[in-house]
Amino acid sequence: MNRKATALDVAKLAGVSRSAVSLVLNGRGDGNVALESQQRIRDAAAALNYSPNKIALSLRNQQSRVIGIVSDQVVTSPFDGNIIAGADAVARSHGFVTIVMDTELDESRDESAVETLLDRQVDGLMYVTVGLRPLHVPPNMARVPSILANCFDDRPEAGLPAVIPDEVRGGREAAAHVMSLGHRDIAFLAGDSLTPAAPRRIDGYREAFGSAGIPVNEDRVIQVGWDTDAGFHGAMKLLDGVDPSSRPTAILCANDRLAIGVVLACYRLGLSIPQDVSVMGYDDEFRIAKTMVPALSTMALPLREMGAEAMTALLAEVGSAPNGKNDDGGTAPGAAAGAATDTGPGTGGVTMVPCRLVVRDSTGPVPAGR
Repeated sequence: MNRKATALDVAKLAGVSRSAVSLVLNGRGDGNVALESQQRIRDAAAALNYSPNKIALSLRNQQSRVIGIVSDQVVTSPFDGNIIAGADAVARSHGFVTIVMDTELDESRDESAVETLLDRQVDGLMYVTVGLRPLHVPPNMARVPSILANCFDDRPEAGLPAVIPDEVRGGREAAAHVMSLGHRDIAFLAGDSLTPAAPRRIDGYREAFGSAGIPVNEDRVIQVGWDTDAGFHGAMKLLDGVDPSSRPTAILCANDRLAIGVVLACYRLGLSIPQDVSVMGYDDEFRIAKTMVPALSTMALPLREMGAEAMTALLAEVGSAPNGKNDDGGTAPGAAAGAATDTGPGTGGVTMVPCRLVVRDSTGPVPAGR
């Protein structure tokens, strides 16, 4: 029987040291081993069918190579699973695996979910939410390096680092897009104030008007809710029985479901999109925005990017903490790199990831004469 290849065999075949093999195959090659040598090591490992012994590695490093993820509804929701997908992809690329627990919006289960993951000796923790919101952080998250994704610490001091979408910039770019098409009478169906996303998107809308030197008509900003029927009734209020010269030429919506309602209202009133009214959504919701008729222009939430950004920052913190754990019971400061960062209160900081403008068929030039 052929003996199993060892790290030393890989090192000899690749012409490198055994320590270089260990660094590369355990996800720590960048910055420590030349890229050309990294590729030779991977090629040699593949040729010899070699993979590191994860159990032995964990014993040596006193790390489990496991990251725990708690979500409020992401696992059972069709919407934000991409956050976890992005986080998991980064974890796997660095030789970690993830374990996910979903509390199904029951905040009383938060602390016990974290405790269950800590009992599994996770090296770090991430909390992920459906929809941007403040989070009452379970206190036992302080026992290991931890980070928040799509939510932020509700404590005014010493908060955990968080990765969230840049909602203000998203609202600004949505308004700027329709302005670039000549629109000036732009309404905004703005969700409600129960979530921080809505007022931030309104702030962005106002910033776009300010940058263009145009006063905001506050009557055009209506907080209606988040569902399709709210969009329908909000659009009817703006459009039904209104002279064409007095109705808005573009309607921005705080999410794609509201935009569906606006489109339905326009069809009810015999208005064409975008010839009579341009409609803009927000979220780029899967199986909705792209497949609508007409296909919906929208701002895409950076779900996968937020998950990847948060996991990258967390793994950096796991690597810097003694034995991958925070022995002093606190969390080390730090935030992900590569995105706009707003240093918030406390040591955590907030990293904001830009939303992406997606232009499709529901927005077009301002109607003639407007």
